[in-house]
Amino acid sequence: MREQLIKQARSQLYVQEWPIKNNRGPGVKKYLNSVGLGEGYAWCMAFIYWCVQEVCNDYGVQNPLQKTGGVLAQWNGSKVLRVDKPEKGDVFIMDFGKGLGHAGIIVDVEGDVITTIEGNTNDEASREGYIVAEKKRKIKSINKGFIRVFNK
Repeated sequence: MREQLIKQARSQLYVQEWPIKNNRGPGVKKYLNSVGLGEGYAWCMAFIYWCVQEVCNDYGVQNPLQKTGGVLAQWNGSKVLRVDKPEKGDVFIMDFGKGLGHAGIIVDVEGDVITTIEGNTNDEASREGYIVAEKKRKIKSINKGFIRVFNK
C-alpha cells in the first residue's frame, strides 16, 4: 500500500492553485473538500489525506489518518502511527510555531536525505506555496516527526 500511496502522490505532481497564491483551483478544491474544508485554506495536509483516502478506497480499508487539513492536528491525533525512522510511504510533519506546520509524503530515503512529494509548496520548499512538487529535505530538518500510514 505504501507503493500505491507514492504512485497516487506522483499522479498529482504539478497540480497547482488557480489563480496562483490563493489556495483555490480545481485540484486544490478536491483536496480541501476531502477533509471537509472549502477553498482558501492551506492544503498540504489535505493533499496527503486525499492521497491516502484514494488508496484506502482502492483497498476497501478505513483511512487511518485524522480527517483534518491541520498539520499539527494530524500529528496530535496520530500518536499510534508515529515512527522514529522514516521510510518510503511515510508522512513527515514540520512545526513552524504559532500553529503553523507543513507535511509531505516521503517517496525515497537515501542516507540523511528524504525525497518528498508535497502539496502547497514551491521551488523554495515553502509551507505556503502553490503547487504539488517533489522536494529533497535533510532528515534532521524535520523538526516534528514521521507518521507511518501503512505498514506494508
